Amino acid sequence: MSDTPLILTLTLDEDSQQYFNELRREHFPPERNYLNAHLTLFHHLPSDRDQIFSDILLAVKTYQIMQLAVTEIKSIGSGVAFKIESTPLMQLHRYLQQLWQPWLTPQDKQTLWPHITIQNKVEPNQAMLLEAQLEQDFKPFTARGLGLSVHEYQGGPWKFKKSFEFGTN
Repeated sequence: MSDTPLILTLTLDEDSQQYFNELRREHFPPERNYLNAHLTLFHHLPSDRDQIFSDILLAVKTYQIMQLAVTEIKSIGSGVAFKIESTPLMQLHRYLQQLWQPWLTPQDKQTLWPHITIQNKVEPNQAMLLEAQLEQDFKPFTARGLGLSVHEYQGGPWKFKKSFEFGTN
């Protein structure tokens, strides 16, 4: 098996994915934008542990499609993100953290801050302008988390490995 780290993301419903992708294409520096919009749950999982996939399979059988409250636009210093709130998502993350504790990096041991970044690695004043622009018309809305997706980190770009839908047997 590869020693390339795995990344675990939440799979979004198609309309929400398209919305965030469009904003990302419009506002993320093009030379750095080689990913679709995403909500990362874990940044660096070991690819040599079969238990990762068996735990994901059990989790998607246990959890159902999740309502995600997109509550506000947040500055991340050199960019802008949408803040996401979801009790089931936080419960799922804590559950997987407990299972994978021995293998987690310090970043992945932290409490999850669910968000979707649509701009990053720009000058702070450019980020502040976008945040103000987006806030003018922003109204909180609901997206849906449909499952989990695993990707291989490839030094910047990610390689999609597999998706798992919530509520599947």
